[in-house]
Amino acid sequence: VMRRVSLFGATGTIGDNALKLVDLHPERFDIEVLSAAQNVEKLAALARKYQPKCLVIGDAAGRDALRACLPDFTGDILIGPEGLVEAAQRPSDVTIMAIVGFAGLAPAMAACQHRHILALANKECLVAAGPLLMQQAQAKGTRILPVDSEHNAIFQLLEGRDAASVEQMVLTASGGPFLHTDAAALRDVTPAMAVKHPNWTMGAKISVDSATLMNKGLELIEAHYLFDVAPEKLDVLVHPQSVVHGLVSFADGSVLAQKASPDMRTPLAHCMAYPERMDAGVAPLDLVAIGQLSFEAPDRERFPCLGLAEHAMRVGGLAPTLLNGANEVAVAAFLDGRIGFCDIAALVEDVVSKQPEIGLANSPVPPLEAIFEADKRARQNALVWLDQAA
Repeated sequence: VMRRVSLFGATGTIGDNALKLVDLHPERFDIEVLSAAQNVEKLAALARKYQPKCLVIGDAAGRDALRACLPDFTGDILIGPEGLVEAAQRPSDVTIMAIVGFAGLAPAMAACQHRHILALANKECLVAAGPLLMQQAQAKGTRILPVDSEHNAIFQLLEGRDAASVEQMVLTASGGPFLHTDAAALRDVTPAMAVKHPNWTMGAKISVDSATLMNKGLELIEAHYLFDVAPEKLDVLVHPQSVVHGLVSFADGSVLAQKASPDMRTPLAHCMAYPERMDAGVAPLDLVAIGQLSFEAPDRERFPCLGLAEHAMRVGGLAPTLLNGANEVAVAAFLDGRIGFCDIAALVEDVVSKQPEIGLANSPVPPLEAIFEADKRARQNALVWLDQAA
């Protein structure tokens, strides 16, 4: 049976990999929606190739440019955040949410309205609004499948097993490009150095998060909500080869690990074909060629972002929302050359610590208005910090 796919963030790395799978299995997938923030040329080229029913672009100028590029396009061309939400409400069998950042939250919530698969490649919406998103999905019968390789690994390891027998879940981290860089040298890290990930090809924002280990902290918060697991049962292991993506320890002493080459097509194929398996075009894992798999504890002193995220996870409420909003502003400022690499953690810590009451005082499932308000406040406070630092 042909599956209708809505792909949000079609021009990014996840979009590229998802479309490679569509190319590999044209008989399985039909493209319903394609979205991009600004990349008109690439979106137009994709529209010509895949003939979607709907396109979404960032603004009116982008829409005009798309119309000029695609005079024969008969589908809808929607714009901006409202356009994303409208497109996400269209019936689809698989929605792949690969928009980076908090911007993915509203369309992800909208995509939960109809009973289907939401393949979530955006970690920020679970971090900022995990309880609400999970509640919405459950109420509407939407299956959230994680595209992140680590959560996808845990999902596969848990499937069909008794959740009560789980003792611990461990997410692995490559350690990023600065795994063994000493603390003093981290002050001189440039954006160009930070986006050079040793194992994965990713966008700039997630690459910087990987370098600060904030990415792994955000992933712990995600796992906490996605799998409904207590913070004390979650941990991180640094594993530079990125072959083991997740481990689950059970009450009887068994530890199961999921292994795969570091290629996003593997978890994407798992989500897009679920519950079946399909060829992802990925070479078989050759453990003999790899030779050695090594593991070490993360260094929370050199990478304080991990500890900040763990703290926000334990506090709960709107603390993860604040953490995420502040981090998005901090990473953008670092990529713009406005602050140093080590300032990212300093900014985030300052913003989150200024709102100590915002955690436990709130309901376990903060409403959407409160989440948007906390995100806005975090960004405003982050901008104040940047002005004072300047």
